[in-house]
Amino acid sequence: MSALWKSVLGEVELSVSSGNFNTWFKTTELVSQTEDEVVISVANIFAKKQFDSKFGDLVREVLAKNGVKPARITYTIALAGKKTRVNRETTINPVNTADELIGGTNRESQFSRPVSSPLSARGNLNPRYTFDNFIVGSSNDLAHTASQAVAAHPGEKYNPLYFYGGVGLGKTHLMQAVGNEILKTNPDAKVLYVSSETFVNEFLDHIRFKKKGFADKYRNIDVLIVDDMQFIANKEKTQEEFFHTFNFLHQNNKQIIISSDKPPRSIPTLTERLRSRFEMGMTIDIQMPDFETRCAILKAKAALSDVDLDNDTVEYLATNIKTNIRELEGALNQLLAHAELRGVAPDVSTAEGLLGNVRQTRPQHLTSKQIIDRTAKHFQIAVDEICSSRRDKHIVTPRQIAMYLLRSELHLSFPKIAGELGRKDHTTAIHSVEKIEKAIKLDFVIREQVATIRDKLYA
Repeated sequence: MSALWKSVLGEVELSVSSGNFNTWFKTTELVSQTEDEVVISVANIFAKKQFDSKFGDLVREVLAKNGVKPARITYTIALAGKKTRVNRETTINPVNTADELIGGTNRESQFSRPVSSPLSARGNLNPRYTFDNFIVGSSNDLAHTASQAVAAHPGEKYNPLYFYGGVGLGKTHLMQAVGNEILKTNPDAKVLYVSSETFVNEFLDHIRFKKKGFADKYRNIDVLIVDDMQFIANKEKTQEEFFHTFNFLHQNNKQIIISSDKPPRSIPTLTERLRSRFEMGMTIDIQMPDFETRCAILKAKAALSDVDLDNDTVEYLATNIKTNIRELEGALNQLLAHAELRGVAPDVSTAEGLLGNVRQTRPQHLTSKQIIDRTAKHFQIAVDEICSSRRDKHIVTPRQIAMYLLRSELHLSFPKIAGELGRKDHTTAIHSVEKIEKAIKLDFVIREQVATIRDKLYA
């Protein structure tokens, strides 16, 4: 990256929210620069539209501060083979369903386009699950980075690679993207993707009917990908067989990738020896997408139906539906269907009418007081304590989480956040929000606490 563009991005980062910077600016590059034109590479068509309509003036202003005043600024989409990303989204393949865009299950939708050969003949992999069409963001960027590292060096880094999180957040997509990338690089590699249910059923058939070939199938491979590991947890014999399979593959430097809805230590009936082996690699939590990512998902989903949603409609949907990606997708499908049947454009007013029933199930207006009260209640401390100047550890962390939620849920300014928590210096709020943002990626306890409080706010 050129020194000029590094300087531009440094100033932009101070001018926009961290979400906007990570989503739209972080992966941009300066392609060329002349007196007449500056060409900037962006990740995809959605990013290009954002720069053309929203961030163009800011880029021109910051370039001018750095002594560059071109007659025009052109935004070009990065090459598909290049490892670029919008902080949830890279290149969107128009044949993918919305579930694929968010890494969910392959459900049919009236807005999905028919595709041929949904499963590859090799390894049960869906060829449409790739890194290029995975939406990357702050909730899954660590998982995305680790997946790319594993794809580049299978069996060497992060073995096993273990993803956990709720449904529709990208676990299946990422795991299969690793398999597809490995096959792309090495067509002779033996990659196998199975659900834990398939593993269990095949093992039972092996026991009951003396079917041969079970051990050979699962041990003579280079990459084993197992989805929904939680369903194997209460089956002792199957766990024992998987333990031996795991050991054989791991000792021979074969890559193992696993997903579950919980971390290994939170699956009560998982044997200790499997739990310890799952935890000896890289264990990564994949969370719900943030506001910017929900916007990217909506844009991508609408594009599958050849609909260009305006920013106000996208932001309205992303603001009002934040607890469940399936709910987000369902609301969009309902909006597009309603607009198509009536021959009208899908706009904010139409969305408001359709979402009336949805909004009745959640707070109409989430307030600062609700966030602070709920945080204090979760940690069993008084609201007066969380808003006090005390620096006790059992108070500081809840206060920082409250500040983070005020920022992430209400988008309050840092001075306003500081004022709500009884602080005079807004730099305290900046520090607190940044600290919790980092902790969410690295600390399972903090992630669970923030998720629980957020769920209760919208319950």
